[in-house]
Order: sequence, then C-alpha cells, then structure tokens
Amino acid sequence: MEEVKKKLLEAAPNGKIPCVMAFKIARECNCAIAEVGKLCNDLKIKIINCQLGCF
Repeated sequence: MEEVKKKLLEAAPNGKIPCVMAFKIARECNCAIAEVGKLCNDLKIKIINCQLGCF
C-alpha cells in the first residue's frame, strides 16, 4: 500500500489527479480502483476528469 500512496503523491503534487492516472496506478500496483479512491480520500487528493463517474 505504501507504493500506491507514493505514486499517488508523486502524480498529484497540486492535490489533484486525473481519473485516468488513478486507474493507471491501480493497474501498475495490482490494486483495486476502489482502494486507490479510498487512499486518495485519505491523502486529500481530488480525482478530476472522471471517466466513469466513479469519483
């Protein structure tokens, strides 16, 4: 999980991350997208440009 957190923080230096990047990180880390969404909430990272309406 620490690897996912690190990637999220690197991808969102301004506190925002595009949805497509969240999906990419989930794939790279073999992690459920719901878990990435939860981590984004925990880290106060806002997901933008959502493709599927998940966030």
